[in-house]
Amino acid sequence: MSATPATPPLEPYVLADHPVLDMLNTRANVEAVLVDFWQSDADVKRWLVRLEWFAQEEIPEFEEGALLTAARHLREVIRDLLEQRKAGQQGDPAALNNFLRKAVSYPQLAWNEAGELSLQRLHKQQTAEQFLAPIAEAAADFLVNADAELIRTCEHPDCVLWFYDRTKAHKRRWCSMALCGNRHKVAEFRKRKLQQ
Repeated sequence: MSATPATPPLEPYVLADHPVLDMLNTRANVEAVLVDFWQSDADVKRWLVRLEWFAQEEIPEFEEGALLTAARHLREVIRDLLEQRKAGQQGDPAALNNFLRKAVSYPQLAWNEAGELSLQRLHKQQTAEQFLAPIAEAAADFLVNADAELIRTCEHPDCVLWFYDRTKAHKRRWCSMALCGNRHKVAEFRKRKLQQ
């Protein structure tokens, strides 16, 4: 059994079983090198559309670099709070609260495609921080309501990816069996071969 060299992904991994954790995974180890998949506003926009936070036409234009800066800042604020929560510490929510405070939204009645009346929340966007407020809200909700025992990082020593363990037995160990689970199997196979 030989390991084939991994081809670096072109897009961030989407395997965490929660979009807030997928945001954290936009920074990952790829072939033992820490890679930030967000290098431009376009990268952030592509990710927002891919994870269905917004449709392409809903993303306004901001001053160049503003969306990238705000998204990276929000990502690290969330990462810090989650790491502290996992460590049993009380993180300072001030930075996340700052994003939440900037939200400008209101409910609006609308008819959906099935012809049913629904209530939608519309967001006025003026700054990148205001635009990202729905993600900050999702992160705040996740921090409050998610079972901290099920928020995990991959057990592979070279991996920094997060996931929410939704398996029935709650025994998930790897970000993905195709990525780190397979690497572990190959390493164990090699170790057994050397011991023979």
